[in-house]
Amino acid sequence: MVNAHPMDRQSVCDDYDRARNTFHHLLDGATEADLARRTNGTSWTNRQLLWHMLFGYMIVLRLLVLVRVFGRLPESAGRRFARLLNAATAPFDLVNFLGPVGAAKVYGPQRMGAKFDRVIDALRRKLAAEPESALSRGMHYPVRWDPFFQDFMTRADIYRYPTRHFDFHHRQLTLDEDD
Repeated sequence: MVNAHPMDRQSVCDDYDRARNTFHHLLDGATEADLARRTNGTSWTNRQLLWHMLFGYMIVLRLLVLVRVFGRLPESAGRRFARLLNAATAPFDLVNFLGPVGAAKVYGPQRMGAKFDRVIDALRRKLAAEPESALSRGMHYPVRWDPFFQDFMTRADIYRYPTRHFDFHHRQLTLDEDD
């Protein structure tokens, strides 16, 4: 599958920068009580959800490797892999929930902010180095794992994914509420 239009790389980078600025603003303005407060629509605290939002960018670095491999294989291989991952949704959901619970104990706000910066910088470098032809390669994804996963996603789609994920979860934070 090939994209008919070139990817607007600057727009993706602008979104990364907006998310980075928002993330730092959220971390800088949050007290310990704010970070310990429950979120809207999740079982996580604000601290745990912030880590999950960071992880959404971190995972893209691994997804890009997967799409590089599966984008060169027959489409049937990617379909089978996506079906296998969809079948493993229950264990994935458990790990997806517990990961931020544990990681938030290790990653304080300062460390989260520094990691966010490093990941954004890495994604920007990778995107700048991508040949246009590689951006149109893609693979099938486990649509049950994430509401932003589509059945088939290109590398260009994967570069756009983390900011959609970030914006969705940003609305669930309760950092600006009174105690």
